[in-house]
Amino acid sequence: MTVTQDKPAERRAARRPPRRRGHRLTGRDRAVVTAMVAVPALFVVLLVWFPAIASVLLSFASWSGFGGIEDIEWIGLENYENLTTNYPPFWPAIRHNLLWLAFLFLVPTPLGLLLAVLLDKEIRGTRFYQTALYLPVVLSLALVGFIWQLVYSRDQGLLNAVLGLEGEARIDWYGDPEINLWAVLVATAWRHTGYVMLLYLAGLKGVDRSLREAASVDGANQAQTFFRVVFPVMRPINVIVLVIVVIESLRAFDLVWVVNRGTNGLEIMAALLTQNVVGEASRIGFGSAMAVIMLLISSVFITVYLRVMFKEEKR
Repeated sequence: MTVTQDKPAERRAARRPPRRRGHRLTGRDRAVVTAMVAVPALFVVLLVWFPAIASVLLSFASWSGFGGIEDIEWIGLENYENLTTNYPPFWPAIRHNLLWLAFLFLVPTPLGLLLAVLLDKEIRGTRFYQTALYLPVVLSLALVGFIWQLVYSRDQGLLNAVLGLEGEARIDWYGDPEINLWAVLVATAWRHTGYVMLLYLAGLKGVDRSLREAASVDGANQAQTFFRVVFPVMRPINVIVLVIVVIESLRAFDLVWVVNRGTNGLEIMAALLTQNVVGEASRIGFGSAMAVIMLLISSVFITVYLRVMFKEEKR
């Protein structure tokens, strides 16, 4: 009887999977993991957080950048007051950055979307068109400025030759303060369109084709299918494009600096900041105040972007 009663218990014990012992990290593993976490965190602190916090603190001070910390004079909100009331280029720079934002949003963004829709149809030579349209994106804005100098030059520019302007009738597209901002914006759009096109093209490739087929079965034409089905599905791409447009409008610097160092009708925030921080009259605190304003403006859109992305991940 005793042997018979013990057999079910032995069978249950045999069915139980063997217990796995927890894997313990060795000292070398801990060192590797610690280094993988600590090194990137250190770079983020030194290259991102420290300069950002230092800029905020220095915006309340007066400092030429020479000498030690003891030479810093804390003046409160005086830099912000002088920036908004006693610095004439400030408000034109704000208007130009807002105009830059509106132009990028209204011209190259819809154009890039249109090109993405056309190339998504797998037309003949689509790879060639993608490469040709994206090529300006890999060029720096400084190089873009030099390239468009061949178009906008007063004496030897292509645009004046095409328009048939000669002698005194020639237009200095980069030098005339009434039109040089628009000339620079066109050059910026030439580069920005390919970037937007690539983002939307990637988004279109990720849209489930069954959605388009279902809309076609319901009787929707191509325009209705795109605006009512495809475009809403690409909401994350739309948010990314919006944030990129905002950041590009705030960090516009290279092209303007190449043209005329941000003067004579091309005043923008980044150029004014550079003039005050690394220019002949080094005013670290005054320039830091402008940097903080740019940081606050960009933070609003970045926060919106992060909220949308986190919601998408939860879904």
